[in-house]
Amino acid sequence: MIKNPFVATLLAATALVSSPVLAANSAPVAVPIVQTVPDAQDTPYPGGAIKLDIDASDTVRGVYRVTETIPVVSGTRGLTLLFPQWLPGNHGPRGPLAELVDLSFTADGRKLEWKRDPVEVYAFHVTLPADVDVREVVAKFIHTSPLQASEGRITMTPDMLNLQWEKMSLYPAGHYVRHIQVQPFVTLPTGWTPATALDGAAQMGNRWSWAETSYETLVDSPIFAGRYFKKWDLTEPGRQRVTLNVVADKAEQLEAKPDQIAAHKALVSEARLAFGANHFDHYDFLLAVSDKIGGIGLEHHRSSENQLEPTAFTEWDKQEWDRGLLPHEFSHSWSGKYRRPARLWTPDYRQPMQGDLLWSYEGQDQFWGLVLAARSGLQGKDMVLGQLAAWAGGFSEQAGRRWRSVEDTGNDPVFAARKPKPFASLARSEDYYTEGALVWLEADQIIRAGTGGRKSIDDYARLFFGMNDGDWGEVTLEQPNVVSALNQVYPHDWENFLDTRLNKPGQPAPLQGIEKGGYKLVWKDEPNPYDKARFAEAKVTSLAYSLGVTIDKDAKVTATQWDSPAFNAGLVAGSKILAVNGVTYDGEGLKKAVTAAKAGTPLELLVQRGDRFQTVRIDYKGGLRYPWLERTTAGKGPNGLDQLLAPKRPVAGGTTKK
Repeated sequence: MIKNPFVATLLAATALVSSPVLAANSAPVAVPIVQTVPDAQDTPYPGGAIKLDIDASDTVRGVYRVTETIPVVSGTRGLTLLFPQWLPGNHGPRGPLAELVDLSFTADGRKLEWKRDPVEVYAFHVTLPADVDVREVVAKFIHTSPLQASEGRITMTPDMLNLQWEKMSLYPAGHYVRHIQVQPFVTLPTGWTPATALDGAAQMGNRWSWAETSYETLVDSPIFAGRYFKKWDLTEPGRQRVTLNVVADKAEQLEAKPDQIAAHKALVSEARLAFGANHFDHYDFLLAVSDKIGGIGLEHHRSSENQLEPTAFTEWDKQEWDRGLLPHEFSHSWSGKYRRPARLWTPDYRQPMQGDLLWSYEGQDQFWGLVLAARSGLQGKDMVLGQLAAWAGGFSEQAGRRWRSVEDTGNDPVFAARKPKPFASLARSEDYYTEGALVWLEADQIIRAGTGGRKSIDDYARLFFGMNDGDWGEVTLEQPNVVSALNQVYPHDWENFLDTRLNKPGQPAPLQGIEKGGYKLVWKDEPNPYDKARFAEAKVTSLAYSLGVTIDKDAKVTATQWDSPAFNAGLVAGSKILAVNGVTYDGEGLKKAVTAAKAGTPLELLVQRGDRFQTVRIDYKGGLRYPWLERTTAGKGPNGLDQLLAPKRPVAGGTTKK
């Protein structure tokens, strides 16, 4: 036994050094995550109505100054406030928390301590003093809206603004947002006119207020306001009021012609005929014709936010390709807002949304937006067929189909947030929109064929959406609800139909609806009307289905198709094309070179990528290729697709077009 502790310690240390066996590495244990934010309960917020006052008059700096007064019940010692994170219509956690700055809380003029939740960073815990019976908390902060596109979507210009309440407000945790009452006020620049679906508008100078409403309805009722404003009544006789509200960069851009407004009125009529009921007490199209404010197309129950080019009315024919936006957003009042997938409806803006049924929400809406654009005359038949061709052409050569289902693309808004992808054709994106639409097109053609033309997708729409006229609540849906309604219209194995086309990867391109409708996908050496117009607007040279690249106005490759000739030659996004066969690059010159390569002329590109230059030789002899739809049925009578796109409203003589 060693009695000297110093000797014992020395011997132990020596043994450790000389021993071949080392002690185990340090291994921490996770600190448990404790939830400190209460889940939403279906109970009213007990404090009373919140007063939300926003000063939106500073168009120079583009800031919204917010004063929010939150009442609390006697004896409250702590208050948890949330900034909206999971935003309706965005299908993901897009709340711009970084733009909320200069935050402070006071009670009776006394500054309160607050702390951001360390786990749920969209939550703010406010401590109320124990020595005072606080009855209301005043929050002050600034929403610094983007000033340039690189910072996000621009919502304020010197001549207009788009105020979205969820980006400049907080709400108390622990309650369904339909049970939180808010009284909204907004100060606008002098002389500006606002438009919103909110009720009870009152004006005192340049300060506006609206009737007290739920926070859910407030968030669903944004404002467009501007110096140059005009509105048109689109209401059908005896129906709920519908208004087209337009703000513009210049007064002359508001000069819409009667036939242009008539097409918008026809949209309202055709939607009612298709769906069989309206799910709003009134509806407001909010439209900015501007290239200064950021682009948007966002659905709400009683309104929609829309942006078109400044020449939307003044160069009507030129902008036809883009006029599917309002039909799309209007259709959402039925598909997505009233009938909503069960897990996309949430009690507040904290609970995550799940996009497993976005093919019904957005896919069906994409389908109806296209159909109603054609039926109303907002877009001509050739333009609509061009859009269908663009979708079909894209899916016919999409590498990502082999590994990823349509349903899985419903998760894209959560983890991808629409950021550019190096190889989008392999990754896939939010294809539940357009492939979903093509699946609904096939469903229509199956119903038409199976019933000898007696029924169509319109019968399904009236059954699925046409109840409770004027009800603007929400009715949730699951896939069995869709299957049941389809079977009531026409008995068929709809469960397997939807499961195969939407839930399983590796499926063929979704061309069956087009083919059953009397058309086929073909390839030509010039773009169809829709592609031609959108390429011109974007100033791009698209060779996606020939070389496999898209090139912007600055000669930079913006996208490369996976396994295309360009891909196999090593030409990728970010490369800049300097010359084509020894001649300075321009888009038309490259197209001519692609055509010449059919006869054996070599195709060589001088390319710069970063600080490196190289000559890229592309082995391709297929010529220019652009997707079109071509009629296959004999005779001059309308086929299934023609019938789908034809107007349903009465025409002269009291008949209805088929």
